[in-house]
Formats: sequence, structure tokens, C-alpha cells
Amino acid sequence: MRKVYNSFEDIELDLKRLDLERQIAKEELKAVKGELKESLQPSQWMQTGIKVAGKLGSMVLLKKLFKR
Repeated sequence: MRKVYNSFEDIELDLKRLDLERQIAKEELKAVKGELKESLQPSQWMQTGIKVAGKLGSMVLLKKLFKR
């Protein structure tokens, strides 16, 4: 269903609102791009690998302690 405008002011307000929504969406995309770029850095991969290795190591250690 199409929106019916009663004046040029209504059209201008709607265009301004749509322009602001477009600008907000653009900024959100920039933020997501930055976060993705940061998360793909090698240092982030190393930190993730170290965390996983630490968790696995502690689980293996606990298993060995409880088997005795």
C-alpha cells in the first residue's frame, strides 16, 4: 500500500527520515566491518587458540587427577 502525502512538507520529512535511516545503516555497516577486520587479526586467532588449549589442558589434568 502506498503512502499518501498531503503536502510537500510531509514528503520532505519522510525523505529526511529515510536519509537518516540510510546514514545510520551505513555507520552500522562500518562498525561491523571494523569488528570483523579486528577479529580476523592473527593476534586474535592466537588468543583464541591459547584459551582453547588452556581449557583442554585443564580438562585433561582434571581427568588424570580424578582417575587416581
